[in-house]
Amino acid sequence: MKRREFVKLSGAAAASAIMIPPTLQSCMDNMNMNMNMGSNAVPVKEGTFATSLSFPTVMSSNFTMKAKGNTASLLINQNASVFGYADGILGPTIKVDTGTTVAIPFQNLLSEETNIHWHGLLVPANMDGHPKDVINSGGSFDFSLPINQRAGTYWYHPHPHGKTARQVFTGLAGFFIANDAEEQALNLPSGDRELLLVIQDKRIENGQLNYSPSMNEIMTGYTGEYILVNGAYAPFHNVSTQYYRMRILNGSTARVYNISLSDNLGFEVIGSDGGLLAQPVSVNSLLLGPGERVDILVSFKNLAVGKEVYLLNKTFDGGAQGQQEFKIMKFTVNQQVSDAFSTPSQLSAITPMIEGSASKTRTMKIKGMMEGMSGNMGSGMHTINDKIYDLNRIDETIDAGATEIWDFDNSAGDEIHPMHIHGVQFQILSRTGGRGSLIASERGWKDTVLVMPREKVRVIMKFPQDKGVYVFHCHNLEHEDDGMMLNYEIV
Repeated sequence: MKRREFVKLSGAAAASAIMIPPTLQSCMDNMNMNMNMGSNAVPVKEGTFATSLSFPTVMSSNFTMKAKGNTASLLINQNASVFGYADGILGPTIKVDTGTTVAIPFQNLLSEETNIHWHGLLVPANMDGHPKDVINSGGSFDFSLPINQRAGTYWYHPHPHGKTARQVFTGLAGFFIANDAEEQALNLPSGDRELLLVIQDKRIENGQLNYSPSMNEIMTGYTGEYILVNGAYAPFHNVSTQYYRMRILNGSTARVYNISLSDNLGFEVIGSDGGLLAQPVSVNSLLLGPGERVDILVSFKNLAVGKEVYLLNKTFDGGAQGQQEFKIMKFTVNQQVSDAFSTPSQLSAITPMIEGSASKTRTMKIKGMMEGMSGNMGSGMHTINDKIYDLNRIDETIDAGATEIWDFDNSAGDEIHPMHIHGVQFQILSRTGGRGSLIASERGWKDTVLVMPREKVRVIMKFPQDKGVYVFHCHNLEHEDDGMMLNYEIV
């Protein structure tokens, strides 16, 4: 059954308050079985890991961001049409110190509207990149970003409603790194031992990017068969027998990664979305949803020269999304050196927020189409509290400076939803159902949390004093563009 026919029939049934015909119910049941939990995930094709990993240019001031069409060699000897904020795909890595204000003039050289959302930054509403604040083709806007927050691995990407997934998929994204004195005092690996890795999956046909999601892929998310790191397919990077700091961003539109290393080589999680954890946590794998970041330490100290270590995606309990193990990139140990670094036992001071400090608790029921039949079926298949996105409607009103608890409730759902809140960093209080506990990267400050099927995740946050309208949404970008997003206003 085609999407338009299904939406028309199901919407009519809901409007008429009659029983759904058995044939339609059967169709719906089959669709539910076939579309849940990433059932359309495209199998990944591993490359030869013969392309050297490259890194975007690092900028701090005196530069202009330009969204534009470019070409880039995504596969060997094949130039593809892409978007970027500089030459080629992606954008520069912006590195700044906290306590400063960064001026970033922006020009839209695309043939369509776009904007920039500064993901994880606590900036005024008119600088956040709300979907209403788009810049038309040929237009410009001067961003002024006060960096009044702790050091962390943030990022930026476009946010025009209905176009976000395609623009990110085509190449518009980049790192935004904030530094502060607390982090600098730790003397963590830096320079060529600090690796910034944005992982994205792409669907490529005849050397060109192909973004054309079917109804099923809007339902579960669009996945690609080629895994790129910093815009390169199956790259390698030479390392020495030292500790390396790796800041990893899942920049895919929908694919979830269970990050690990070959030979069961462990690593230490030292930070997440909103900066350093209080203490490092040793793990062998870590689940990373779209929009999430993780900051890890990897030691190659005890490995022989010539040893190859792969960054992997391990299988996990997530439907077809988690059924395939594959290699993402290769590290080759090519130099023996001494390294006196050891991981600090204490990384950062984090004061836990307590439930009793919250003035209000809100429940956000997140639903896919099959759980939300009584909702607004004519406009989108994904809802929050039975609503789809309306640019001009305020869905939640928040008092400036208030501390609140939000419950993201996917307990009846079969889909994966990474939930992101603009304008704040939060702490995760609990996860019930599903995995039933927090993972290593969820012990610090976060702005995006992975809510798996049958889970309910409880978060707490203090909203800023600055007033204005922000959004919160699913960071499966197909879900977001389909309407799984709401406005909230700080008053």
